[in-house]
Amino acid sequence: MAAASVRALARLSRLSLPLYRCRPGSFSNLVPRAHLHGPGRAYGTGGPGFRPRLWSGLPLRGGGSRAVGCAFLLGGGLGLIYTLRGSFQRHLAEQRSDDQTSELKLTLYQYKTCPFCSKVRAFLDYHGLPYEIVEVNPVMRQEIKWSEYRKVPIVVLNGTVQINDSSVIISALKTYMISREKTVPQIIICYPELRSKNEKGKEVVEYSNKYWLMLTESESKKLYPEKDSQKEEMKWRQWADDWLVHLISPNVYRTPSEALASFDYIVREGKFGSLEGVFAKYMGAVAMYFISKRLKSRHNLQDDVRQDLYKAVNQWVSAIGKKRKFMGGNQPNLADLAVYGVLRVMEGLQAFEDMMENTKVKTWYGRMDKAIQLHEGKM
Repeated sequence: MAAASVRALARLSRLSLPLYRCRPGSFSNLVPRAHLHGPGRAYGTGGPGFRPRLWSGLPLRGGGSRAVGCAFLLGGGLGLIYTLRGSFQRHLAEQRSDDQTSELKLTLYQYKTCPFCSKVRAFLDYHGLPYEIVEVNPVMRQEIKWSEYRKVPIVVLNGTVQINDSSVIISALKTYMISREKTVPQIIICYPELRSKNEKGKEVVEYSNKYWLMLTESESKKLYPEKDSQKEEMKWRQWADDWLVHLISPNVYRTPSEALASFDYIVREGKFGSLEGVFAKYMGAVAMYFISKRLKSRHNLQDDVRQDLYKAVNQWVSAIGKKRKFMGGNQPNLADLAVYGVLRVMEGLQAFEDMMENTKVKTWYGRMDKAIQLHEGKM
């Protein structure tokens, strides 16, 4: 794994982009960064020897006073020009960024009942970003045959830029919405693909920095005004991926009847042929019932897996506390959207009803429903 990481970063370091570096907020010193070496220009007043050299070139006797006056007028005029030009360029950049955000053409390749895909939809809907959905057949996956990356979700931007992995998709698009300087291809470079092999010899693809937003320090402070709020958001986003997701299958396939009901829902909402649907509903339900038992053992869950689900959900609600509507305060943050997206895939199933009845999540979940339906995060 270490060798694969080094090779990936070595390839990355050879890329060149002008005047741009990956900057994961004010906590950049805590995370391995991908440095992009490119041309740059520094503007300033010069070093300690700058002023003496400037003055030594002026005739200070005779017409010296007029020369000095002209120099100050010239310097002031140039300063005003640079200031106006910088202000105009910033205005154009902001206008261009607003236009780009409104003209984003996003295509989401997904399985509707996939919790990672649900996370992405929650993010897009909350921010009011229009997108098209391509439902992928989970058996043949012909809809993504063009992609070397064979998992979902995949987002394609403007028909040309592919973004993989739910957390990378969310981090990259959120960075793009906030930043006034970066393009999506520049941002994606900051989430390098790392390949390794697990204990069974199977290749595993992971993405570095995927819970970071690549913002300047000022952008980061504006988005995260409260101390440690960025760290908290990242912690719970990772918790949703590393723990909460793994509680879904053991709970929705807990009993034969629940497994059958789950696959009935999957077949209705997914993209299956008629014969595939029949096969998936019955054979899939049987297979996943037994697989869920293995998952319970792998993740050290209790015999009654509902108790692990209740404990995790109540842990999340306790982390929000009584003084906040959301973990993000008055508005959901990326952790809120991630947890909501994962839990939402159980809607309509017995596990969801039991969770609502036996935990304290109902109030928060209702607020999230409303915020997403009203696109309250639209920028």
